[in-house]
Amino acid sequence: MTGDHYIIPDWPASAAVRAVVTTRQQGESRSPYDSFNLASHVGDSAEAVAANRSLLHEELRLPGEPLWLNQVHGRRIVRHGDSVPEPEADGSYSGDADEVCAVLTADCLPVLLCNRAGTEVAAVHAGWRGLADGVIGAAVDLFKSPPDQIIAWLGPAIGPGKFEVGRDVHDAFVGTDPAAADAFRSTDETHWMADLYWLARLQLQHLDINQVSGGQFCTASEPDRFYSYRRDGVTGRMASLIWIEN
Repeated sequence: MTGDHYIIPDWPASAAVRAVVTTRQQGESRSPYDSFNLASHVGDSAEAVAANRSLLHEELRLPGEPLWLNQVHGRRIVRHGDSVPEPEADGSYSGDADEVCAVLTADCLPVLLCNRAGTEVAAVHAGWRGLADGVIGAAVDLFKSPPDQIIAWLGPAIGPGKFEVGRDVHDAFVGTDPAAADAFRSTDETHWMADLYWLARLQLQHLDINQVSGGQFCTASEPDRFYSYRRDGVTGRMASLIWIEN
């Protein structure tokens, strides 16, 4: 592993589990995607994205090409080894070594999951729509391990001081779980500041997953480090990756 432009999750995962999150730093993309954009769907040049993905593969010594997804803010999770390239899904699961699960984000919440034994992993793209639809639970459903043997790490997402939402978002959560009201701070009669990290932790708690790490980032507050769609509109994407080492 090289470079300080990667984030290594601080969580009690097995030594067999490797997990990394990229930042926007030290890549080939030009403004407004500068510089380590890994998404092919945001308007960046194909050459720059290919160069960045090649650099990612080289620097992290990945055992194989990540399973890049066509993310649609839904709840579908695919099994890595059974999937076609770039499936329409918002997460992937693997129970085999050397299969790299990956999600792309620029404000939405990346959730990395693994079992304590280090034999199962998943990467989840959890924006507010996916969270409201139960995308984390859909990933947990693919694990053979019981929930008390699964741990989670919450990666860089828009923080509660920057994520203002309307009634549609508020009601999507509070309408089904009154406890979610604590994740919203009212700014006026029709708007709230929402805490994605709190909402994810609440859902993980409901799933009986109590070992949860991460959640201290704010993509919108660190323009030199993170892409943020809410802040910039046209921008790149970071990648959150997880795999089992052979």
